[in-house]
Amino acid sequence: MKLPDKTTTGTRSRWALGLLAFSSLITSLDFTIVYVALPDIAREVGLSGHATQWVVSAYAIFFGGFLLLGGRSADLLGRRRMFVLGMLLFGGASLLGGLATSSATLIAARALQGVGGAVLFPATLSLVTTRFTEGPERVRALAVWAMAGAGGLSLGALLGGVLTHAFGWEAVFMVNVPLVVAGTVGAFALLAPDGPRERGRGFDIPGALAGTGGLTLLVFAIAQGPEAGWTAAPVLTSAVLAAALLAAFVLIEARTRHPLMPLRLFANPNLRAGLLMILTFGITMQNLVYFLTLYFQDVLGYSALRGGLVFLTLSVVIGIANFVAERLVIRAGARTTLTIALLLGSGGGALMAAGMRTDGSYWTILAGLVVYGMGMGTIYPTMFGTSGTGVADADQGAAGGMANTALQIGTSVGLAVLVSVSASGLADLTGEALRTATSDGLRNAVYVAAALTLAGVLAVLTVPRRTAPTPAPVAPAPSPRTDHADSQR
Repeated sequence: MKLPDKTTTGTRSRWALGLLAFSSLITSLDFTIVYVALPDIAREVGLSGHATQWVVSAYAIFFGGFLLLGGRSADLLGRRRMFVLGMLLFGGASLLGGLATSSATLIAARALQGVGGAVLFPATLSLVTTRFTEGPERVRALAVWAMAGAGGLSLGALLGGVLTHAFGWEAVFMVNVPLVVAGTVGAFALLAPDGPRERGRGFDIPGALAGTGGLTLLVFAIAQGPEAGWTAAPVLTSAVLAAALLAAFVLIEARTRHPLMPLRLFANPNLRAGLLMILTFGITMQNLVYFLTLYFQDVLGYSALRGGLVFLTLSVVIGIANFVAERLVIRAGARTTLTIALLLGSGGGALMAAGMRTDGSYWTILAGLVVYGMGMGTIYPTMFGTSGTGVADADQGAAGGMANTALQIGTSVGLAVLVSVSASGLADLTGEALRTATSDGLRNAVYVAAALTLAGVLAVLTVPRRTAPTPAPVAPAPSPRTDHADSQR
């Protein structure tokens, strides 16, 4: 039998990595691509002010709620199978969204997109971490993967503005259809078949139901609390049910032979440290793009196209920083790299906040945008790489689901807190007084996020000293969410 040529094998691996990075880009884009299209969507589909937030919330809630299920399914049912299934769900939902003529259909499409993303993302991450050997090889692979994921968050705002301006809001959904077709074809051409399912590994149905239901209700409660009020019946009911279901989930996982989220994984110090870092990142740095979007549109009056183009700088800086992070992790280790990233993220946030004035412009926040982008590009691959270090291949899907769940929970909590800071004092204001108060509120929220970013240093201290991450990324990405986009409009 003729052995495969090393050059051919290496080329195939590079193409496969390109496909996995492409997949990460697709899921990241859809966190932010609808931002600048929201006003047009609300006007043409007939969404009320309160209902408009569901265009974003539906995606985030179902994405966050189904991640653990999607991650374990990749481990048990086959990573390529779940990659293709996630692509098809995502593409079908995107087509439904682009053709939607009613608010109910559009929101249902966004929820289905979230489920597709929850299936696709853990499969993609586990494919990266199992295909490339732990060490420098995986660090490099994760740098490419992370560049696509982190860059997609800012590129989504850019692409959303361009597409909405040129073709209308439907284009922010339709653009996914050809991307998904290409990704599905690429999966069969570049990813190795899964083979038969391993016998003797059962699927934890009770845990899947309890965990998915609990996480979905938890993200819903956090997302709706600031809008509906924390004492509103739907919010309180969801929070209580979420707590009960998640408690039941932990008990089930501790006793079942085939857990959805093996609790033994928490014995891995790298995974524990990575989850803490990801949670901190989600609460703070992940949300800044949301507040920048509101600043450009609500304070500076930028159009959808101009507001989107502003994020081109951020995308470029993140891409450059991803490759710098790869070299820094190998030479200095995860602890040092994460510390540098946190300092850059905090400092960049403070610089941006200082420039977010009513008489400000793109140029007054540019320095902060660059420094913040350097922090984003550095921290994204490193924290996910840390969370996957030392995790067995058979558990990489579960670890990836846990990591991205931490990101979604952190982002939801952080956004709820920061939105309440930014919206303080806006009631009953109009005209220039509202514009000034909005600017002040957004600036205060970014200052708070910058300060809280430094709390991540406590999480960094738990990273084992001799860790040279073999990244097992996440997303975002993640990513900023606009559950409350209308609450400030």
